[in-house]
Amino acid sequence: MADTPQPQVALPTAADIDAAASRLAGVALRTPLISSPVLDAAVGARVFLKAETLQRTGSFKFRGAYNKLSTIPPDQRAGGVVAYSSGNHAQGVAAAAQILGMRAVIVMPSDAPRPKRERTAALGAEVVLYDRDREDRTAIARAIAEKRGAVLVPPFDDPMVIAGQGTAGREIVEDLAALALAPDVVVVGASGGGLIAGIALAIKARVPGAKFYSAEPEGFDDTARSFRSGKREVNARMSGTICDALMTNTPGAITFEINRRLVGEGISASDAEVGRAVAFAFRELKLVVEPGGAIGLAALLAGKLDVKGKVVVGVLSGGNVDAELFHQLIAA
Repeated sequence: MADTPQPQVALPTAADIDAAASRLAGVALRTPLISSPVLDAAVGARVFLKAETLQRTGSFKFRGAYNKLSTIPPDQRAGGVVAYSSGNHAQGVAAAAQILGMRAVIVMPSDAPRPKRERTAALGAEVVLYDRDREDRTAIARAIAEKRGAVLVPPFDDPMVIAGQGTAGREIVEDLAALALAPDVVVVGASGGGLIAGIALAIKARVPGAKFYSAEPEGFDDTARSFRSGKREVNARMSGTICDALMTNTPGAITFEINRRLVGEGISASDAEVGRAVAFAFRELKLVVEPGGAIGLAALLAGKLDVKGKVVVGVLSGGNVDAELFHQLIAA
């Protein structure tokens, strides 16, 4: 079931991302760009990885969640917020709500990794579980928000959420500029498309010639198929990949409007390739990356793009992986 699109709203801009950076200063972490001679040799390029695995709550989602919640007017905060998420947005919203003194209800799939469910609850949020194959998470969340007078915080299809995620792109450009470099190619994982939309807005404003690619699991490549058809495509399944963070079944209305203009091409990687990327990050980079967070690295390591001799940026979007699955992947 596709998430119901929001009413027509103004698209976020690079100026919105700059404003978000001011709100997030001293709250979100400025995550590093990781490089490795072993990775450069494996890909044949100069590769930098934005380690959002080290962000607050273990993923980039805190950026957008905090930016969105901090822009809610004080007179609308009494009812709290409601969000729906497989785990990373859940934790980001829960943490942001805790910081801002707001109540949070999170609608999560019953098959979400246990650590994500437990950490969301530990951050003070009320967790409501649903069946991702049979129930509509958006409808559940909207019903709760209406009943409680709460503000709905979408995981990606919201201008302030997108602007918050875009602060990662702003940092990428600034940190590469400090090395007298600029990105030639940027690869970002896509589920609903909020992260790549925000990063593309931020980077294209400063480096117009940068080439973007979305990365998705095989069989869940709705963004890439949407680029080819020119309209928002829907995945046939709602589950069936180890990339639990990337199973949104259609691009957002707002995010696709941005991404079709600034990105326009997508690649995919198999679960086996993703597993090898998770293991590579652990062994060579000493980083814990969840499968969905490693999708861009997986595509690069598998040679899905010809990036020889270029400056390439990939985003490690999250590190909230189930311990048992992580052990299986790094031991394979």
